[in-house]
Amino acid sequence: MNDKTSGERDVKVRVEAWPLTRPFAISRGVKTQADVVVVEIAEGGMMGQGECVPYPRYGESIDGVVADIEAIAVDLADGMDRGGLLDTLPAGAARNAVDSALWDLEAKQLKCRAWEIAELIEPRPSLTAETIGIGTIDEMASAARRLSAAPLIKVKLDAELVVERMQAVHSNAPGARLIIDPNEGWTVDLLQKHAPELAALGVEMIEQPVPADNDDDLRSYECPILLCADEACHTKEGLGELVGKYQMINIKLDKTGGLTEAIALAKAATAQGFEIMVGCMVGTSLAMAPATLLGSFARFVDLDGPLLLKEDRQPGLTFEVGYVHPPHASLWG
Repeated sequence: MNDKTSGERDVKVRVEAWPLTRPFAISRGVKTQADVVVVEIAEGGMMGQGECVPYPRYGESIDGVVADIEAIAVDLADGMDRGGLLDTLPAGAARNAVDSALWDLEAKQLKCRAWEIAELIEPRPSLTAETIGIGTIDEMASAARRLSAAPLIKVKLDAELVVERMQAVHSNAPGARLIIDPNEGWTVDLLQKHAPELAALGVEMIEQPVPADNDDDLRSYECPILLCADEACHTKEGLGELVGKYQMINIKLDKTGGLTEAIALAKAATAQGFEIMVGCMVGTSLAMAPATLLGSFARFVDLDGPLLLKEDRQPGLTFEVGYVHPPHASLWG
């Protein structure tokens, strides 16, 4: 644990590893644990905390994120606020952990909830997707049976056996709504080939089917299924590039660099006609908690990260019958 004290605040940064219940595969690799960075900012007997998940896809590492946070620790100790943070750190995991901790600290100091400070609608339980990772057809069928009571299932895919895997999931969880995520693993040709069959299976949305830096051909393709930008969308400044390619954006706090920018992105995207998905990396309930405040903007919520862990942080979020509940103040905000 690293501790930096200069002004009235005490700033701490630590790294934690949370084992998964089973290996979790997406198109670019397999995870067996969630490696997270936690920030604590204490002032006047109150302590705010935030969690982030560094993502190699965006050039991030645990050590790099810790170093970025430590580089501003003295400024934070001297009173840097969320506005100053936006001007100092770029969008990404490091800024998210600090931003989340500042929201939590402010809520405790003002003796109110973070959603009130943000002037948002009071969060209510949201239907959340529950995720199936990539596996053999039999493995994914088995996973679908385990989740057969889930109202909404998200399926990770690569470019192999796309329709066959989805047929297996649909057959073993026939009552579930379906969304899918190839994590940039397809080409536009593959999307065009499979989209009609996937639509016939009831798939409602495809998240980032093609590489974010090679998606211009989506402009000339009218997909029968909603397309959602994930890796292609980070902050509100990038929305203009998405027009005509995607109908929806996935807001993740580790991409936006925290709730502050996420709220601005959600409002800007809604104003421009995009629908909203609220997503997550694989982390604990502390990482998901700030994102629950965005549920009122969202058509889809995907905050099931803690359900993939052997054990979650306590107290954690409450998950029941497919819904994730807003955090208790003892967890965050």
